Amino acid sequence: MRRTKIIATLGPATDEPGMLEKLINAGVDVFRLNYSHQTHAEHERRMKEIRKLSYQHKHAVAVIADLQGPKIRIEQFKDGNINLREGANFKINTELATEDGDETQVGVTYKELAKDVKADDKLLIDDGKVVLHVNSVKGPIIDCIVINGGELSNNKGINLQGGGLSASAVTEKDIDDMKHAAEIKVDFIAISFPRDGNDVKKARDMMKEHNCSAQLISKIERAEALNHIEEIIEGSDAIMIARGDLGVEIGDAALPPVQKSLIKMARDMDRAVITATQMMESMIEHKIPTRAEVFDVANAVIDGTDAVMLSGETSIGHYPDKVVEAMSRVCEEAEKQRSVRISDHRINQRFETISEAVAMSSMYAANHIGAKAICALTETGGTCLWMSRISSGLPIFAFTRNTSTRRRVGLYRGVYPMKFDITHTDPLEANKQMINQLIEFGAVEDGDIVIITKGDLRGKRGGTNNMKIIQVGQALEHTL
Repeated sequence: MRRTKIIATLGPATDEPGMLEKLINAGVDVFRLNYSHQTHAEHERRMKEIRKLSYQHKHAVAVIADLQGPKIRIEQFKDGNINLREGANFKINTELATEDGDETQVGVTYKELAKDVKADDKLLIDDGKVVLHVNSVKGPIIDCIVINGGELSNNKGINLQGGGLSASAVTEKDIDDMKHAAEIKVDFIAISFPRDGNDVKKARDMMKEHNCSAQLISKIERAEALNHIEEIIEGSDAIMIARGDLGVEIGDAALPPVQKSLIKMARDMDRAVITATQMMESMIEHKIPTRAEVFDVANAVIDGTDAVMLSGETSIGHYPDKVVEAMSRVCEEAEKQRSVRISDHRINQRFETISEAVAMSSMYAANHIGAKAICALTETGGTCLWMSRISSGLPIFAFTRNTSTRRRVGLYRGVYPMKFDITHTDPLEANKQMINQLIEFGAVEDGDIVIITKGDLRGKRGGTNNMKIIQVGQALEHTL
């Protein structure tokens, strides 16, 4: 069973008849709605189709609403694409009309840009393909020299090398999109470009204000976010390492160690982590990935990421289902490495709650007694998140009555949702029924050891206080 989860971005390619069902069958665990593109009506239509197919296939698939954030872009050229020569003068004019760009200047969507940059700064356009050196800033005009030239088209993204742009992480568009995402009941909201913990708190407050019960994902894509990373992770339910903008701002050479550090930090702080951007980019056009892409995905898996994400590969690519199948194969092979199955997570730290102590103890017991599976009876999925922070080859089955919890735990590495309502089950029979479900699922058989965690009070949040070790098929009645 693949432990690392796969996220697929929806778009025109996934709207092809039958493609969503193919993606679910290929192994997608979470779908991403990109609110930088398409209308609310299109997102709502896709959401309904996902929920319908999830129900039909009895597979709890989660949905992320990814908010655009303050995406800073150049505006448009009146005569089409331009070519910038190295050494040429070029201006960013914050007061230029939207469609009046030419070979000498272009407008920008972020009107405060001239206040955020200074002489000798570097501006990077189109993921760093075009690089401008800032000579001077006079009023609304940023006068630049082209360092790296090339073709430039409308609406390309623009970054300040090293970070430092003051644009708010949540825009008016984001608030409107957040309201819509709450209405269609997405499972996660991803906010773009948070700079610090205060940005995360503002997003969380807005979600509460608009009755959005989704969990919060912070996308790490600003250089300055790294200076406040602990408070960002602390305030989030999960983080996404968005390597496109982040790589542009900190430089590609710095990106691999930062990615490894972020994965470890998120796991150490009991948060989920997603690795994203250009993981199998070549498969937009081709049926097989490059060897470099295979290594990229495998390394993220070996480092402990909860999920790997596909963007253009599924949203606009020619082979959405093939890329999911390829990514799944790579994940499964990487997970066979011994280093992926051992852990000293929090071995020298104090546990804060009884539930956490039970979760951690269960994983260590399971790893040392040769258990085949762990059953966690859970209301919120919190116990399963703690368990999944410990590297292991053991499947963690989240038995829960809550549909939203079944979807959310689908993001956690090594956690598999199971429908089970303890409130309508005799507590003395619950263990037997859960074991029987695992037998039917094909996860265990007679003689296997299974660890069960649950609470004395049925249906209570945060009430896990029990661990039981059971051998399947042998005197099960005496272990109830």
